[in-house]
Amino acid sequence: MDMHMDSLDDHFSLPKTRKVGFGRPFHWLKSGWQDFRAHPGPSLVWGVIVAIAGWLSLGIAVGYPYLFTFCISSFLLLAPLIASGIYELTSEREQGLPASFMQSVRDYVKNLSQIAFFGFVLGLIALSWERISAILFALFYGGEAVSLQGFFYALTGEYAGFTIAWFVAGALLATVVFALTAISIPMLADREIDTVTAMMTSLRAVLENLPAMLLWAALIVGLTAIGFATALFGLIVIFPVLGHATWVAYKDLVE
Repeated sequence: MDMHMDSLDDHFSLPKTRKVGFGRPFHWLKSGWQDFRAHPGPSLVWGVIVAIAGWLSLGIAVGYPYLFTFCISSFLLLAPLIASGIYELTSEREQGLPASFMQSVRDYVKNLSQIAFFGFVLGLIALSWERISAILFALFYGGEAVSLQGFFYALTGEYAGFTIAWFVAGALLATVVFALTAISIPMLADREIDTVTAMMTSLRAVLENLPAMLLWAALIVGLTAIGFATALFGLIVIFPVLGHATWVAYKDLVE
């Protein structure tokens, strides 16, 4: 692990990161809930925006299985960009400033060029995943037209091989994306730095705190799954809580 850190230091001038205990993500989540309760109004507005975006994207793809799965994956990839507004709410609270939705929007654009570039990178990753999904569907379904209901039924039957391949590919992609984005987007919202530095700092923090960050990733996945299981209504609360918690994690991990 130290070799990886030395390699990053050789190529990048990165902020110092801290090591935290395995159970630290529970503190981040608790603090995120407290921040949500401190300014629920503007936090819920961001939650509603995310839920509407989710409903629109899933509604468009509901009749196309591979697009449906692609939309879910892309939603998870791009939603952290929207969370930048939530990070600003927590930042305003830390500075003792009154938090409002409009103020968080104004703060959001402070480093908009780098956040937009980050969005472009995530968009390329999402498009790559769309191509991978399309190829896997073509290989396992042989061009056969499949309904969404038939797709989910087939996942545990004749196409179990597809299920394994799709989930392994998705898990590998998600792992890389999580390592590069765990704290990079709040860092871009907080500091005037470039996207590459933010991503490498995130990677360093994840590698140095692998057990805690694996727990954090599991909590994010589990809570997001609850949000989807409630037809995205749960995300109206869950998303801003996770956004506030991610800001706390960033402040905890980066000096």
